[in-house]
Amino acid sequence: MSHNILVTGGAGYIGSILVPDLLAAGHKVTVLDNFMYKQNSLAHVCADPNFSIVRGDIRSEETMKPLLVKADVVIPLAALVGAPLCSRDPIGATSTNRDAVFLLLKLAGKDQMLLMPTTNSAYGKGDENNYCTEESPLNPISHYAVEKVEVEKAFLQHPGAVSFRLATVFGMSPRMRTDLLVNDFTYRAVYDRFVVLFESHFKRNYLHVRDVSAVFLHAISKHSSMKGQIYNVGLSDANVSKKELCERIQKHLPSFVFLEAPLGKDPDQRDYIVSNAKIEATGFKPRFSLDMGIKELIKGYTMIKNTIYGNV
Repeated sequence: MSHNILVTGGAGYIGSILVPDLLAAGHKVTVLDNFMYKQNSLAHVCADPNFSIVRGDIRSEETMKPLLVKADVVIPLAALVGAPLCSRDPIGATSTNRDAVFLLLKLAGKDQMLLMPTTNSAYGKGDENNYCTEESPLNPISHYAVEKVEVEKAFLQHPGAVSFRLATVFGMSPRMRTDLLVNDFTYRAVYDRFVVLFESHFKRNYLHVRDVSAVFLHAISKHSSMKGQIYNVGLSDANVSKKELCERIQKHLPSFVFLEAPLGKDPDQRDYIVSNAKIEATGFKPRFSLDMGIKELIKGYTMIKNTIYGNV
């Protein structure tokens, strides 16, 4: 079944993969983006008659209202993503990440599908065993994670809402982000050939950007049974520490050296193991492994050598 889909922030890291996938599945897609990174990451789909694009701000009711009227499905990707960027612009982060979603909820119709990415960084350090399910207490550490928790709670009051607590995303995208952990460490392995690790035992979960796209398509097809729920989404075989991640990268780039710092703290204090059993029970299974992503990134970084591709 074809839907009219509105994707805010659709020219970003995730949207640049998701939007072509939605079009390929037969949907009509409208993207709203402010193009703050001066990207042209959707240039390759402009020829598709089912694709429309609007330059604008998600914080503007005047902009959002007419776009929402035409949408069956809304995927709000637009955000200032990540703790460093939110710390640098806390007012912009709050107005974009929180207030704009409250505006969306005020304007959205009750029959619309609302599919939102949040973050499993909200778990902070997990329980006493660092283990997290969707029922685990939340302990957000960063400004970004705190507001995502607040937004998710409000978002789930909508009858058509589905929330995805995404693992740390990795992989190549037309609007690349080199600041994400796997992407960053692999970039350093390719060009610097070393990295210094603080608190190298800290664990987190990972997910390929193409599997993020796939889980949105999965939720559209199974919306009636998934709505009103929160789902962790990640690779169940990739709850790995920073040291273990470096060992994986080293298998593909033997010249890569990583050193464990005897002193010092990582400003990012996340440390948890995440269960993805709930989303897997719906029939969803990621297709891209951590090793596949590392090999992809090594090829991609043959084309990329500068810092304009990060969010900070």
